[in-house]
Amino acid sequence: MDAIKEFFRDQAQCLRQEVWELARQIGERPELGYKEYFASEVLCTYLRKQGFEVTQGIAGVETAFLARFSGTRPGPRIAYLAEYDALPGVGHGCGHNLIGAASAGAAVVLSKSLDLAGEVLVIGSPAEETSGAKVTLVKEGVFKDVDAAIMFHPGSQNVPVISSLALDALEFTFHGRAAHSVAATNFGINALDAVINFFVGINALKKQIPSDMKINGIITEGGTVPNIIPERAVARFYIRARKRKDLDELREKVIRCAEGAATMVSAQMTWQKFEFSYDEMHTNLALADCFTKNLREMGIHQIASPQTAMGSVDMGNVSRAVPAIHPYLTLGTGTEIPHTRDFAQAALSHEGESLVKLAMLTLALTGWDVLSDKKLMQQIKREFRAVK
Repeated sequence: MDAIKEFFRDQAQCLRQEVWELARQIGERPELGYKEYFASEVLCTYLRKQGFEVTQGIAGVETAFLARFSGTRPGPRIAYLAEYDALPGVGHGCGHNLIGAASAGAAVVLSKSLDLAGEVLVIGSPAEETSGAKVTLVKEGVFKDVDAAIMFHPGSQNVPVISSLALDALEFTFHGRAAHSVAATNFGINALDAVINFFVGINALKKQIPSDMKINGIITEGGTVPNIIPERAVARFYIRARKRKDLDELREKVIRCAEGAATMVSAQMTWQKFEFSYDEMHTNLALADCFTKNLREMGIHQIASPQTAMGSVDMGNVSRAVPAIHPYLTLGTGTEIPHTRDFAQAALSHEGESLVKLAMLTLALTGWDVLSDKKLMQQIKREFRAVK
């Protein structure tokens, strides 16, 4: 490891305790998406104290923020993504307290260089677990002049290269006509029957689509009392596919199922998206290779091959706007299951503290390579243009 990276290693060691304190505080006060007032304020206060210029409430999102630190001369602009929302009833069962702290810590480590070219950003992005504020941040141009976007996620393996599934969240409302379910059966139009028909059609559709396409739904409204024919029934679905193009085609098939189900009982149907749509994650391989190289320099050699996460992340939308990576790093033994209380406890343990330090330093070293290596930056951009 060269002298400048040894310098960053020393800086990370000096900052380790205060960055862990950020993770601990956020982890012990879990907040749901768009309500992360404490977490956002803690991170912003820390970054201001470290010399960053911080703007809160960006893109009309109250708990989002943008922190900037400019180098001594012009150069690329990299962004570290901070997440800090929790899961209802579970707390930080996805380890977002570690993500926010590590991204802030990595940016501060980089800011200690007296030979920093370009600009280091920390973008606070709320509500990843629900509607995904990164979608809004992309649409509002927050990433417009960013050259590379970087973050990490706690997981069960070290996986620098991931893809994810594109996601649409669809709500279908069936409109019928209420009537007494015995005395005026012929007068009523049963919206619940339409929903049931819809689910039967979806089950048939599932047998005709590839296994990597997913359709999962629930009935959220199905009537009020048994002796009144339901005039309104509502179902919500998540549909997923590996590619946005394939998902768009699947969405049309699902809508046609809903239309057919409504027609069968003479009901009406309307639909809408009840959450933001996520695009699939495109990992920039040149950037991921750089991250992997730095991970090996940290002594981490158990590195898994590229994987497709069987879920969806709003970082996918970022990856279509700028070169991006979303690597996973092992939390503890890797046996805790994400989205559980056990995972939340691990994220607040000594294992969580160790992971924050590893992630903070690996992210910082990767950021330095991007800012200081012109050939690497050209390679990252060339690959991004080709994929786009």
